[in-house]
Amino acid sequence: MVKAKEGKMRRDIEEPPGRRRPPHPWEEVPLEQWNDWRWQLTHRLKSKEDLSKVIRLTPEEEEALSAPTRLRFDITPYFASLMDPDDPNCPIRRQVVPTIKEFYISPEEVDDPLAEDSHSPVPGLVHRYPDRVLMLVTTQCASYCRYCTRSRLVGNPHAQFSLSDYERQIAYIAATPQVRDVLISGGDPLILPQRILEMLLRKLREIPHVEIIRIGTRVPVFLPQRITEDLVEMLRRYHPLWMNIHFNHPREITPEVERALALLADAGIPLGSQSVLLAGINDCPNIILELVRKLVKNRVRPYYLYQCDLVPGTSHFRTPVAKGIEIMEALRGHTSGFAVPAYMIDMPGGGGKVPVSPNYLLSMSESRVVLRNYEGFIGTYTQPSSYKPHDPRTCPYCQKADERGQEGIAGLLAGKRNSLAPQGWEEVHRRQLEIHAHSKSIEVEG
Repeated sequence: MVKAKEGKMRRDIEEPPGRRRPPHPWEEVPLEQWNDWRWQLTHRLKSKEDLSKVIRLTPEEEEALSAPTRLRFDITPYFASLMDPDDPNCPIRRQVVPTIKEFYISPEEVDDPLAEDSHSPVPGLVHRYPDRVLMLVTTQCASYCRYCTRSRLVGNPHAQFSLSDYERQIAYIAATPQVRDVLISGGDPLILPQRILEMLLRKLREIPHVEIIRIGTRVPVFLPQRITEDLVEMLRRYHPLWMNIHFNHPREITPEVERALALLADAGIPLGSQSVLLAGINDCPNIILELVRKLVKNRVRPYYLYQCDLVPGTSHFRTPVAKGIEIMEALRGHTSGFAVPAYMIDMPGGGGKVPVSPNYLLSMSESRVVLRNYEGFIGTYTQPSSYKPHDPRTCPYCQKADERGQEGIAGLLAGKRNSLAPQGWEEVHRRQLEIHAHSKSIEVEG
């Protein structure tokens, strides 16, 4: 009986779930083709004419689709089938269909808002944090999000990375022993030919100090058909391998997506979700609550909720930071702790990710800490009276810790330095001293 039950559960995962035949206007497409990821990529919607067969275009959409867009426009038939044909505010539709709003560029928006290029020691490799690097391996995606942080690169067929770029990236990582964590992203690495992706994974695994490999992808959302048993079997050979998937809305979690997530999770790949807070799409506490509940049900850990970056043409997607704080207030205490993502702002100019959260610490003295919980209940925690601090001078872990000057505030607390000066601080104060000295000399001469 147990074996029969296990066999049935396995068939439920293996057999394509969902509709028995493709939706309009693909009714005549054989189901075998519809479930083929190569067919999906080949038949992406790329023009106003393609899209008009699926949805009723608004004047704003028609005008945008008739003009050269800032970012490439491609949508897989599968993802397009999730759009409401009559609702221009459909959360699926708004993420991928251009409108004339993206032609407005706000003064604060820049092509490279996170200053990734300035932190790239070799093309396509971003080394912003001490122990990890971002490895960009492609500029192509299954579909293109209209708010993409890397719209300066993504979708451009002339900005592709080559084998020589990969060799330089791998060589830099191999020569930099403090790098223990590599995030493979792009574009979308799961769009790469499988042999190329495996080659990259194999070469990274040959580097002794690389402990963790991560893949950042939206393929399970845009193209769940790509998550095949063959792909998953290849990925599981390179553990410890983690995967962060970009989910924004509960409607994205379809039976096809659930099947793809089950294949990945069953292969022992820890799954995380990175969402972007988007005006009119998911800027609602109840939408995010439903999303995180669906994610954990499918063994996906909500990881980050990002404030939308200052990318050109995206002001209509951005919310006030207060909206993100409101959503965090609605999650903490109202769902499991592991279902609450960290609300993050990736600082413009390359400052890195900064967590932002409601203030639960109200006050603190040497003896007491005053706290509040999600209900507004205020209580106190008594501080220990006989605490003996940890001694870093005798700790073997402290002795070997070296982040090459990037310790930041932790370095101040550890006594490795006495101050952190903002850029230009020394020059400004040196000039002030020179002005002061010059005025004194004038007084003496007078």
